[in-house]
Amino acid sequence: MSSKDEIADSRIEKATSNEIEMSNEGKFADEEYTESEVRKIIHRVDRRLIIVCGLMVAVSLLDRGNLGHANIAGMSADLGLATGTRYSLIVLIFFAPYIAAILPCTVLVRKLGPRWTLPALTAAWGLVSLGFGFVHNWTVLVGLRIILGILESGLFPGTIYLMSVWYTRYDIHKRYSFFYLIGLVGSSLGGVLSYAFMQMAGLGGLGAWRWIFVMEGVLTCVIAAIAFCFLVGSPQDAPKAWRFLTEKEAALIIRRIEKDRNDAAVDQNCSTIMGYAVAYFLPLILNHELGFSIGVSQLLCTPPYMFAGVMMYAEGWLCDKYQVRSAAILYNALQTILGLCLLAWTSIPGVQYFGVFLVTSGCNSNIPAVLAWQANNIRGHWNRTFCSASLVGMGGLGGIIGALVFRSQDAPLYLPGMYASIAANIIVILITSSMVLYFRYANKQAAEGKRVIADLPGFQYTL
Repeated sequence: MSSKDEIADSRIEKATSNEIEMSNEGKFADEEYTESEVRKIIHRVDRRLIIVCGLMVAVSLLDRGNLGHANIAGMSADLGLATGTRYSLIVLIFFAPYIAAILPCTVLVRKLGPRWTLPALTAAWGLVSLGFGFVHNWTVLVGLRIILGILESGLFPGTIYLMSVWYTRYDIHKRYSFFYLIGLVGSSLGGVLSYAFMQMAGLGGLGAWRWIFVMEGVLTCVIAAIAFCFLVGSPQDAPKAWRFLTEKEAALIIRRIEKDRNDAAVDQNCSTIMGYAVAYFLPLILNHELGFSIGVSQLLCTPPYMFAGVMMYAEGWLCDKYQVRSAAILYNALQTILGLCLLAWTSIPGVQYFGVFLVTSGCNSNIPAVLAWQANNIRGHWNRTFCSASLVGMGGLGGIIGALVFRSQDAPLYLPGMYASIAANIIVILITSSMVLYFRYANKQAAEGKRVIADLPGFQYTL
């Protein structure tokens, strides 16, 4: 931590008093504002912060995952991607630079501030995505995917960090869920958008799959422009934002964070294997294994993501209300395993498609659940910055594993990928159970005065 961060920490710690008390229901009472007024201020933050972050994540997921839609829309034939493992290589090559660049990009976002860096990154990869539509050799596609991976690496940990500085520990899960819901629902429209853009085939001499990349790249640049106008930085900078919070309202946000975890001063894992596999290979499974036409396969990719969005927000609301995290992670892993079994070892298309719903909702709901659990149990802005980057980096490893185990030559059943995904969810269950046991033991020691967790007396791990 720099000397400036330390000075800011000391100032806020001195300024923080007993203005806030916490009731049995986990809500903060404030001497300056009523509970109704506090709720209105928090909802104003929600509308400004979560929606903008969610839109950026939506186009991020859209641009990294539109390969599957473009592949069945003619890209495979035009670029010869059916030869050997070319398609799997193009999917895979995104993640190595993505993982390598996560930490430096996250530090850059943290140092320069997310207010400008996140929209700038979004605009840059929007232009790269647009360039995909003018590729005539599959090797050029590899190079563009490398650049895309580098540019996108700072967004997710950056938005996770930015949201964590605004909300208390038991407000965060439903916010992460709603933010990811916007991203997921937005990206789930990729199938519908791809089908619509396919109708532009022949315009300007471009094929259907090229228009998918061009139009989605333009959409990304539009979202970047919106983010430049409306994204906000830290609570300390909120009064400077256009038509947002006053200084007194921003001070309320800071007091709530101080009382919750005393770090208001600004200073994934196995769950993602299935998430990335679904994004890249679901259109192919629907087309080749379940036998739907190209257009219908594009459209059928959307409903499972819609269901996943509803499920993850409902889970976030329940988990914040009852202040639990691990139960949702365990349930989601079990549901994903059930969905994989239905998809792999039944032959009725309707049942298999139901399995797609279970897999898509289970694996995607675990992403905000894991992020919220991490945010709840880690204090300090730099600690949370590095942990968010590490978590997203592990999620990138999930993408690499997903691309390696869901190989083109294993189509249409992709059984090695199914086995690996089931194993990954079993690992999630074992790790989660082990962490619950450890956290429970640490909390018991803290309650008995034998341990201070995270250097904050009275702090307890969330289970």
